[in-house]
Amino acid sequence: MRSNSKPQSPSQSSVNIKLILICAFFLLFLLLVFSTTSSTRQQQEPSPSPSISESHIANSTTACPSLPLTPSCTKAPPSLANALIHYATTNITPQQTFKEILVSARVLEKKAPCNFLVFGLGHDSLMWTALNHGGRTVFLEEDKAWIEQVKQKLAGLESYHVEYDTKVHQADALLETGMKEECKVVSDPRSSDCELALKGFPSEIYEIEWDLIMVDAPTGFHDDAPGRMNAIYTAGLIARNRAEGETDVFVHDVNRVVEDKFSKAFLCEGYLREQQGLLRHFTIPSHRARSGRSFCP
Repeated sequence: MRSNSKPQSPSQSSVNIKLILICAFFLLFLLLVFSTTSSTRQQQEPSPSPSISESHIANSTTACPSLPLTPSCTKAPPSLANALIHYATTNITPQQTFKEILVSARVLEKKAPCNFLVFGLGHDSLMWTALNHGGRTVFLEEDKAWIEQVKQKLAGLESYHVEYDTKVHQADALLETGMKEECKVVSDPRSSDCELALKGFPSEIYEIEWDLIMVDAPTGFHDDAPGRMNAIYTAGLIARNRAEGETDVFVHDVNRVVEDKFSKAFLCEGYLREQQGLLRHFTIPSHRARSGRSFCP
């Protein structure tokens, strides 16, 4: 979720300007989306004052006054207001492209407020929290120092430090392991006999039924880095193990071998709904609600 690029030179200033303009356009789009949906999702009261302060932006739940020609108006929720301010005052943009983000944003527009689990903590984390306003968005991050750095700026994000024991160079062996019968059994990851199942997360991660799961971590960009093999498998297992309904699972960086092979094998091409750029979107139904359902359709 974090950027691995080097500092930009003055010759790249035009690129920075374009990125800022794209980011501003996207945030305006988000504001319009929430303006049209928030009226049906929350009760609001008249604003006691037209003044805007930092605490008002962060904590106020009151509505703005109507204009003479407008019957009513709705103000941006605090999470969206904070996101607008954050991205408007930084030249660091999310790692996903505008079109990739829209894939997840469309699902969130339908499901939010909901439970959203994200593997990775990065420059786009505040955006995901804002898009899931009123829901619960949780981030799992491998780098403890990075968590502390982000918390200093964005204290409201809910994140947990997790550890991954496998490396990218182990991917082929783990893919073969995943073909074993014990890895096709749907259960709580904590009780799974499959070597790919991650069992060291906080207990509530396994107990919540997640509506969306985004796999954009761990690092996975060189052979000795923690790979996303276990994260992808576990995301699919959590989705299948929900009591009923379905879970939308997104995997980023599918141009890489691990993300490509493991998403197809364990999230299943039959559950693939869309690919946009480097992002794949799978919709995985509950396997507990229908006994005898095969691991992949």
